[in-house]
Amino acid sequence: MLTCLDAATGKVNWTVDTKKEFQAAKGFFGMDCSALVEGGRVLLNIGGADGAGIVAFDAATGKLSWKATDDQASYSSPIAATVNGRRYAFFFTRSGLVAVDPASGKVYFRFPWRSRMNASVNAATPLIVGDQLFLSASYDTGAVLLRVKEGGVEKVWAGDEILSNHYATSVYRDNLLFGFDGRQEMGPNFRCVEWKTGKVRWQQDGFGAGTVTLAGGRLVILKEDGELWLAPASLDGLKPIARAQILPSHVRAYPAIADGYLFARSKDKLVCVDLRKSR
Repeated sequence: MLTCLDAATGKVNWTVDTKKEFQAAKGFFGMDCSALVEGGRVLLNIGGADGAGIVAFDAATGKLSWKATDDQASYSSPIAATVNGRRYAFFFTRSGLVAVDPASGKVYFRFPWRSRMNASVNAATPLIVGDQLFLSASYDTGAVLLRVKEGGVEKVWAGDEILSNHYATSVYRDNLLFGFDGRQEMGPNFRCVEWKTGKVRWQQDGFGAGTVTLAGGRLVILKEDGELWLAPASLDGLKPIARAQILPSHVRAYPAIADGYLFARSKDKLVCVDLRKSR
């Protein structure tokens, strides 16, 4: 169900049953793609039938604006960016990268990037810096840095021993990538990687799964076991300035940060943490 709510009152403005309307498949874990609001439209990787792999709705009414591709849905959320003067919406579908015109749904180009295993997911959101785009997936797929050009992309570097994100999207700061490398169930490492070269600069072995957010030059890492870490985003390794157990285990959802407060949840608990005290 895709639902638009009034932010002030919670009143439902409109709802679309995407499974009923587009025959969207359940997949392994249901529909997990976050919506992207761009140019008055709501864009989603629905994975529907009859050319409804990617769908755009009018943000005000919920009516269909356009649909494109036959790509199955992934668990990655789309992003929009202007590269070389052109506006793109980038989707990391189950098949790989798809770049579309967010206004019309026209497909500009594709770049296949997925595991050869059926029991696999693409989940990390594409990361854009300038005219370069970072994609990452687990299941012997790995990471790739691409340069976006007219009508396509070219590889800058690629490899499965660099920064293979399973669920969590990496973050970028000062020519460095910070993120989780390896499968969630195998206790992934946490790594710092050079953006331009793909060189691994440091690694925290067996760190475990979680999410990482960049805020004020710091890494805000919420581990799957409910422990929160705050650490500088630097070349000096993972050196926390604060740690706290804020939730019980089984934390999968990304936190939200606003005005110095962190809002996070586990499967049955919601907390608000004051990050200002760690300054």
